[in-house]
Amino acid sequence: MGAVQLTLGGLSVLLGIVAWGMFAATIARFVRIIRLGQPDGTRNGPFMSRLGTLVKEFAAHTRMNRKRTVGPAHWLVMWGFLIGSLALFEAYGEVFVPEWGWPILDDWSLFSLLMELLGVGTIVGILVLMAIRQRNHPRRADRQSRFQGSNFKWAYFIEAVVLVEGIGIIGVRAAKAALHAHETPTWAAFVSNPIGELLPASPNLVSVFAFIKLMSATVWLIVVARTMTMGIAWHRFSAFFNIYFKREADGGVALGAVKPMMSEGKPLDFEEADPEKDVFGAGKIEDFSWKGWLDFSTCTECGRCQEQCPAWNTGKPLSPKLVITQLRDHAYAKAPYLLAGGKKDMAGDEIGLKGETEEERHAGIDVLALAEAERPLIGGAEDLGVIDPEVLWSCTSCGACVEQCPVDIEHVDHIIDMRRYQVMIESNFPSELNGMFKNLENKGNPWGQNAKDRMAWAEDLDFEVPVFDGDLGEAEYLFWVGCAGAFEDRAKKTTRAVAELLHIAGVDYRVLGPEETCTGDPARRAGNEFLFQMLAQQNVEVLNSVFEGRDPLQRKIVVTCAHCFNSLANEYPELGGQFDVVHHTQLLNRLVREKRLTPVAPVAEDVTYHDPCYLGRHNKVYDAPRELVGAAGAQLREMPRHGDKSMCCGAGGARMWMEEKIGKRINVERVDEALGTAPSKIATGCPFCRVMLNDGLTARQNDGKAAESVEIVDVAQLLLTAVKRKPAPETGADAEADGKADESTEKVATGTALSEEDK
Repeated sequence: MGAVQLTLGGLSVLLGIVAWGMFAATIARFVRIIRLGQPDGTRNGPFMSRLGTLVKEFAAHTRMNRKRTVGPAHWLVMWGFLIGSLALFEAYGEVFVPEWGWPILDDWSLFSLLMELLGVGTIVGILVLMAIRQRNHPRRADRQSRFQGSNFKWAYFIEAVVLVEGIGIIGVRAAKAALHAHETPTWAAFVSNPIGELLPASPNLVSVFAFIKLMSATVWLIVVARTMTMGIAWHRFSAFFNIYFKREADGGVALGAVKPMMSEGKPLDFEEADPEKDVFGAGKIEDFSWKGWLDFSTCTECGRCQEQCPAWNTGKPLSPKLVITQLRDHAYAKAPYLLAGGKKDMAGDEIGLKGETEEERHAGIDVLALAEAERPLIGGAEDLGVIDPEVLWSCTSCGACVEQCPVDIEHVDHIIDMRRYQVMIESNFPSELNGMFKNLENKGNPWGQNAKDRMAWAEDLDFEVPVFDGDLGEAEYLFWVGCAGAFEDRAKKTTRAVAELLHIAGVDYRVLGPEETCTGDPARRAGNEFLFQMLAQQNVEVLNSVFEGRDPLQRKIVVTCAHCFNSLANEYPELGGQFDVVHHTQLLNRLVREKRLTPVAPVAEDVTYHDPCYLGRHNKVYDAPRELVGAAGAQLREMPRHGDKSMCCGAGGARMWMEEKIGKRINVERVDEALGTAPSKIATGCPFCRVMLNDGLTARQNDGKAAESVEIVDVAQLLLTAVKRKPAPETGADAEADGKADESTEKVATGTALSEEDK
């Protein structure tokens, strides 16, 4: 052991003690800070199910592999970090004794091969990731880059450290090979042995390479220990916990039902709730649960959520990534104030810090933390708000961000929690929602129509639609028509088509008629949880009386609206409503397979299908609608964004009832993509989607960018045309159950009026 070894080894140990000490202290601080969030006992089990999800997601990289190039490259880097830690700790011995190695392991050729693969894999993997980042850099792609808004200084630092670590592993092995410290066969050292032949046999060289490897790790430890908001580094540790504690214990993503409104870890009971004590959504950063704080801490700023967000892609200020990082930065800046016991009441008066004077109350608290504590969670630039209102209300709750996030961040739940506080406590929401809320409360539907008109859609049918009269009898299904299906003229055509198909197939069903009311979906997505609960409990009471005496598996409901489908199937069980809910495309597809519906006149046209978010992404129904398009005899042309990457129509998240004032209209963007497939018809399976897509198509037809013959139809209408052996008319209106195409949106009012520019 020479002077070089003693000097470099001594420095490595001293700096290592400092670095590891700082790192351990920061981990402890992380735990304290994350525990500032509200309790949430729903994340604790079952252990084996959650552990299985964790192992599958990180070992197989199931979510990361959604990007085929990124997935394998990141997999190499991940294992290089985890198992490569053996090489890091081995370097503490090598810097003192160049010939040193792990007892037993270093004499095992397979272990040598593993370390060789880890070193090479780390270098190759990080070089690929660096190339991908540069290829998609905002300076080239601007807003289209998923890295727009990410912290590039942090990214470059991490990339450099990973690259040096990979080179360090191979460098030490090559220097030891030159020294003939261990006789390793070339197949187990296929890179380091050849490089070792080019290097001098020098013990000092081994120590230098080991020191470089140790210093890169030491610098990394010190930097990340001082930067708790560096998610691109900390996700290496927090991602494991974030995946394990994800909302769905079975491994599913946080879609479908919205997270229940919680206070102190329990569902909020509105009859006993006290705004002075209970948490109503999220009005302050400390109102988020500890899992929310863990979400904020885990974001890697990869931008996959941003890349898929329909709002971001049409020029809106919302980026799911930036929402999470802004909440993260605010949370950690405010943490010293909260850790000191700081707390304000609803009027904004300090009730947590003790002391007679302001100086006494603020003693020992960073002035920046005190300033951060004064910032409102939601507010414009003039208010120094953390999240701008335009950002909050741009969300369509389509779930694309949640679906794509590789570390299972629950963006939609957090956004809706913030909306809940704004609506129920602050009464601060877009003015357009006022009318929708009043219509839901007074009329039981967002259109404000009278309940007696709920059966108007069935007036011209040549058969009688059976209405529930107090006894369900032998009926197999309750047909839930929905507000759109009952009142919106274009959606009525879908309702009529489904009713006629059920009649042809001999399905025994009933409709509720005037007894039906809105499921409450738009109220809940807009943050009006109280109104949702009122409507949902009313519906559960009615439905339970309708199905009285039936086993839950025999309480069958068929719906045409994707939003009703999601609420009835996923959210009503929380309120005591256990039903077997199917979407009309699923039921019709089964009837076709059972030969109860037989297409006899193929719709020989090119059709593209738009996946409704609340049918596809939220409930994983992708195949049934497509199989129906094929059964109808149409040629399916897929849009570039389809399936779990389908783009939203713009109606979700109560956006159906709000005007788009910023950027390109989402429905126009989606229609442009659909028109790119050169279809005769654009099919969908949701009345909200149909309205929005028809608005967008009308705008493009008025611009002369779409043929007048192109139509928006429901898949049920395609099937009805094929089943009824109806001769094709000269125009493209053969898919309409009544032979008429949708009216122009300039003639028929909808919830999404076109701007003058689009007209």
